[in-house]
Amino acid sequence: MRAFMQLNQAVLYEGAVSKELKMLVSLIASEASGCRYCQAHMANLSKIYNASAEKISKVWEFETADCFSAAEKAALRLAYHGALSPAQATEEDFAAVYEHFSEGEVVEIVASVALFGFLNRWNDTMATELEELPANVAMETIGSEFGWDAGKHVG
Repeated sequence: MRAFMQLNQAVLYEGAVSKELKMLVSLIASEASGCRYCQAHMANLSKIYNASAEKISKVWEFETADCFSAAEKAALRLAYHGALSPAQATEEDFAAVYEHFSEGEVVEIVASVALFGFLNRWNDTMATELEELPANVAMETIGSEFGWDAGKHVG
């Protein structure tokens, strides 16, 4: 567990990509995988790391939402496609993200997706019980737009 927490720290909280964007990338990856537990936690962490309520609520509509920059859209597109199973990230996805991010930053974005590949499967398979705070944030943000609920993660 200690080693995993070190990996989590390195992937989400270190590097050049903003924490806000890493949290949104992790949120869209969790939405693509369907893990409600991780969706709630990443909505909460996105809020903590200064993502607006509009960005959190519209992350699933990132392609058409005006609140996202071209760079954010490229990162979210890569994250979404990379989080599908099997992964569907394309050369076009990478070309678009490289227009805005360095090679190291792209590695950070993909590492966030990969980290949540593990977390989404762990928490969804184990039906991890969702805590009250992230559940409330998810209801306030993504729930109001898309009818989000905790699903099997209710205690």
